Amino acid sequence: MNRNYAKELDRILENKENKGKRLFLHSCCAPCSSYVLEYLKAFFRITVFYYNPNITMEEEYQKRVAEQKRLIAEFNRQLEQGKAPDAYPIEVIEGDYSKALFFDSVKGLENCKEGGERCFVCYELRLRETARWAKDVHADYFTTTLTISPLKNAFKINELGERLAAEYDIPFLPSDFKKKNGYKRSIELSKEYNLYRQNYCGCIFSKAEREKEQENIL
Repeated sequence: MNRNYAKELDRILENKENKGKRLFLHSCCAPCSSYVLEYLKAFFRITVFYYNPNITMEEEYQKRVAEQKRLIAEFNRQLEQGKAPDAYPIEVIEGDYSKALFFDSVKGLENCKEGGERCFVCYELRLRETARWAKDVHADYFTTTLTISPLKNAFKINELGERLAAEYDIPFLPSDFKKKNGYKRSIELSKEYNLYRQNYCGCIFSKAEREKEQENIL
């Protein structure tokens, strides 16, 4: 059965009992989180969990995490200035950065095309740590910004999230953030805040595939 995860999320947001609950939100990068935070910050008390051991180059990782923190600081500054009166302050936690853990997790899947089994393993790696943290900090929900990308499999991400929700006994917030022009809005916000934005997910496999695509275009 096909599910409309965007509508499922809307129904949760329509329930006034959910307003002000704590959401533990995994973020892959500032540009992808921009729309998600804009959309949800008036509904939930959000803690952004920046956990991305898949980002291979340390310099790239540091650029991305710095942009994530800068964006959150900007949103919080707007709140302090009274420009977002309905929003809640946003917190941020940076997870462990272990490239070795990522490479161990995807061993044997190095030649998979982007969007395949290697990516599914990477989704689970990041979602599992998010669920574990969310349980530890007593959040009411956990979810991820990953579904905003047209290159990511929203069905698989939600399927994994719901399985981990049952395993860790904490609700997963369903989403397909690319819907309702979410991806388009994230591009607009990236320009508005001059966010550092890359054209690949973060791992060396994604980077190599994107570079090959560019070569073929030229």
